[in-house]
Amino acid sequence: MVGKPNFTTTTCRAGYQNRSALLFSGLLLVVLASSWLPLQAQAPAVIVDEQGVMREGASGEELYGFGVNYTVPFAHAFRSAKALGLDPLVQIDRDLHHLSRLGFDLFRVHVWDTEISDTLGNLLYNEQFHAFDYLLHQLASRGFHYVLTPIAFWGNGWPEPDQPTPGFSAKYGKDACLTHPAAIAAQENYLTQFLNHVNPYTGIAYKDDPNLLAVEISNEPHHMEAPEQVTAFVGKMVAAVKRSGYTKPVFYNISHSVHLVDAYFEGGINGGTFQWYPTGLGYQRELPGNILPALDEYDIPFDDRIRAHGGAKLVYEFDAADIGRSHVYPAMARSFREAGIQLATHFAYDPLFLAYANTEYNTHYMNLAYVPQKAIGLMIAGEVFRQWPMYQDAGKYPANNVFGPFFIDEQEDLALLNDGTRYYYSNNTDIAPANLPGLKQIAGFGSSPVVNYDGSGAYFLDKLEEGVWRLEVMPDALLLRNPYGQNSLDKTVARVQWNKRTMRISLPELGDGFSVTGLNAGNIASMRASNGQVDLFPGAYLITRSGQTSSLTSESVFRNMKLGDFAAPMDGIDQVYIRHEPVGPVVAGSDVKISLMAAAPGGVARVRLMLTGGQAPMTIDLVRRQGCEYEGTIPGGALAPGTMGYYLLVESGEQTWTFPAGQEGLPYDWDFHAREAYPLRVQAGKWPVTLFDAQQHRDFLITTRWVRGQELVPVGGSESVYSLTVRELFQRDPENLNGPEIQDFTIKYPFGDRLDGVRDRLADKTTLVLRGGSPNEQSQRVQVALVGANGTAWGKVVTLKPGIHEVEIPVSSLQPVKTVILPRPYPTFLPYYYEADQPGSLNLSTIEAIQVSLGPGSRGEIPAGGYHLGLISISLR
Repeated sequence: MVGKPNFTTTTCRAGYQNRSALLFSGLLLVVLASSWLPLQAQAPAVIVDEQGVMREGASGEELYGFGVNYTVPFAHAFRSAKALGLDPLVQIDRDLHHLSRLGFDLFRVHVWDTEISDTLGNLLYNEQFHAFDYLLHQLASRGFHYVLTPIAFWGNGWPEPDQPTPGFSAKYGKDACLTHPAAIAAQENYLTQFLNHVNPYTGIAYKDDPNLLAVEISNEPHHMEAPEQVTAFVGKMVAAVKRSGYTKPVFYNISHSVHLVDAYFEGGINGGTFQWYPTGLGYQRELPGNILPALDEYDIPFDDRIRAHGGAKLVYEFDAADIGRSHVYPAMARSFREAGIQLATHFAYDPLFLAYANTEYNTHYMNLAYVPQKAIGLMIAGEVFRQWPMYQDAGKYPANNVFGPFFIDEQEDLALLNDGTRYYYSNNTDIAPANLPGLKQIAGFGSSPVVNYDGSGAYFLDKLEEGVWRLEVMPDALLLRNPYGQNSLDKTVARVQWNKRTMRISLPELGDGFSVTGLNAGNIASMRASNGQVDLFPGAYLITRSGQTSSLTSESVFRNMKLGDFAAPMDGIDQVYIRHEPVGPVVAGSDVKISLMAAAPGGVARVRLMLTGGQAPMTIDLVRRQGCEYEGTIPGGALAPGTMGYYLLVESGEQTWTFPAGQEGLPYDWDFHAREAYPLRVQAGKWPVTLFDAQQHRDFLITTRWVRGQELVPVGGSESVYSLTVRELFQRDPENLNGPEIQDFTIKYPFGDRLDGVRDRLADKTTLVLRGGSPNEQSQRVQVALVGANGTAWGKVVTLKPGIHEVEIPVSSLQPVKTVILPRPYPTFLPYYYEADQPGSLNLSTIEAIQVSLGPGSRGEIPAGGYHLGLISISLR
């Protein structure tokens, strides 16, 4: 059982002391907003002009904003805080420091109406509603604006079972809420009351809140009715919003049931909302491979209809789900701006107290403390929204990896902003600042020409005045296991460790002997740098050049925080941990790189690898590279064809722990009973390389859509056949009835870095071999393709005859074919294929996926009983 997380924090909590007077002990009270109305603040106008651009009414300036969805006031997050004995309001304070620290300025959430309303749509003021009021007040105090979605339609359970709730959504459900007269009346009542609700922290009704930019009526309605019915429904919702006196833009989700886009606008909305999940949702593990080609553009095929109505566009949710890399977010932001999107909010920022377990939405993972590189990547994406003009084309992949002051490198997992005053990077880089003397802000992970740091947490440097900077350093982050699988509060997926790490700062204005003073509560550090280098624990620090004094203190306000603000989980390393993915097949005679993460409560003294199965055991020391990451090399001369293995030995204090068993002791101690090693398959250079094996890789397959008729069938020995039956290649999408008819069904296996140990031998292979057949009595034509790291596919149509056999395809016969974007992105109107402008030539050493397609070469005929495929393996010889 995981204990309650411990936290250390110093945050600004204006108005927080009065919150206890506003809490009600479990009673659901109807709030009559008209019973006490303070003087209303005059909200500045927000308009949508005739070209569909949101503008600030007084100045006419284009609005833009970037931030996150964040859900602590409601549902699972709120319940979990209570279950862990934590005050949700205190947790909000901690998270808002991080959200401010990352430079975000926009918040969005779909309000769980089911928790704060009754069946008639009357507001019920309870702990959740109070926490939401507190959140909005604190966001505004930090300069955030927000888009609110008052109706979610959801139950409040996910990922748990739904709890009993009093709202209209619980009574009617989403479908009936769109059509049932009583449900529609309840929503009208609710929307008007919601916008008339007066936030007790501000004394201002939501409708008049100057920080509210727009209202999105509801979260992801799925309309299946006739257009005139949809227009009538939307019109009633818009009228209910405006009945409150609200005057700003009203948005509606138009990325679902997109054939109804005209009907939505005819209901009186000012703009449409969108989402983007380019890697689908729910792969349950890290999705390997280069996804930048899938991020090349955010193509809205009905954009002409939006422009005809003068509609604005915002993105209410987006993420590259099941992706742990940082470089993807600036690419998504760039494509949004090219599509004319003005506001965007990532889904969803994990609260600090839950991020150790990632339970809220396990297909997503975003938190500054636990996944710092992703957070820095998202921070850079926010600057894309501020700096890249609407509708400006950055070109096609890969040329658009450099646009304006932004740089993206997929192989190095690097996102970089380098605009002369800001220098942000999500990984180690040797790219120098564009204007070193002009720098005012640095945010980074790893090392750069300005900061050399050997920890694995994010850090921030902000110029306060000439010769005076603020430094904030987060603890080392350790990802212990797959964060995208089945999670619970009892399962820890990540920890942090408070290690003293070395940092060298190379800013000319600070010199080499600057002074460093602790700022956050409990941080009593006071030291002087030597050659620009200091040893630091996590915390906030004031840095001043030698001989200079400053009047700034921890209470001094800088931007939207105090200098002494700092929030981080306490050290969570309570045992010896390692995270290591066993290497795939390797080639005899070739060196093999080994990498892992290791941590221990008292620190790690040494990490070694013990190789077994050769002529004699060999022990290799691994070197700490950064933070808690270690790496080393098994020399090729120690590898002979056959099955070998290796142990990882972690020394801490006087103890040695052996993995994969995770047991104290050495593998050859007399009482060491868990002697199973990590497997190491060593191939001779001339052997075939297996790209796909159904027995091993069935669970990693990605398909165009889920269909019945997929199974793994043993066929003798250790072989199994992946058997597939598809009745029809194309199914009409109910959310995009006017979409193109694409006769295709594709299966993809992304092997990613599994073949890194044999890549240098792939270029010698000349034949692609498919082992399998048609499971019925009819032959089946299929297209087999290799997908390269640049997103291009090279394939050929072949015929599978009944029964098991081999089909040999000369590599020289493979030709450029369309790459199917898998997993399928959401929303479903996004492109099915990726086609490079210049496919170049096939390079076997860079392939990262197999693509098998039913449809190409079918000539339009539909086989009796549908399409059938039996696949045992695909290899290169």
